[in-house]
Amino acid sequence: MQWFGLLDCNNFYCSCERIFSPTLQEQPVIVLSNNDGCIISRSQEVKDLGVPMGAPAFKIREFIKQHAVQVFSSNYTLYGDISARVMNTLNELCPLVEVYSIDEAFLDLSIFPVAELEPFARKVRATVRRWTKIPTCVGIAQTKTLAKVANKIAKKNPALDGVFVIQDDAARIAALASFPIGDVWGIGRQYQELLYKQGVRSALDFTKLSDQWIKSQMTVTGC
Repeated sequence: MQWFGLLDCNNFYCSCERIFSPTLQEQPVIVLSNNDGCIISRSQEVKDLGVPMGAPAFKIREFIKQHAVQVFSSNYTLYGDISARVMNTLNELCPLVEVYSIDEAFLDLSIFPVAELEPFARKVRATVRRWTKIPTCVGIAQTKTLAKVANKIAKKNPALDGVFVIQDDAARIAALASFPIGDVWGIGRQYQELLYKQGVRSALDFTKLSDQWIKSQMTVTGC
């Protein structure tokens, strides 16, 4: 049976900066884009305060002062080096790794029986943290799209401690029912508004649309 894991580094650029400044742990941290224009990474503390990704730095100056936010200019050489360490660690642990982005990788976990998926994911997560100091979350499912859903659920629910497995159809239905359509991989704002008009609020609602409607309204991207 085919199983995919998606390992995603938490708040990656901020986590990289924290490696060299342990005092930043649990403090609000942001990383800015080239020329310090907009926010490109937020620590969980900043997310919890409601600051959106991409917010222009000049518009939140008072917020930065009020909450003692630690601000960093982007350092892509550093982030690339830390990313390489994370991916090298994954290659040491997993039979097949597909690097998806600087802070994400798909893991082919098809050699594992269902009962071993979660323990192995926890081992991977702990090893990456120990070897690279980067916190991660892992979502596992039978497709890459569902693995992304599982990863987001793992990230948003602290009780799951960073790992979530969609291991059967009941878990798939429950996960999709709780997953907002706007968070689905590839659904942008325009498609979200279109789907809202059709009464589609969750990923599960989306699966109930006909292929004909999706092809006519969303082209091949929606398929």
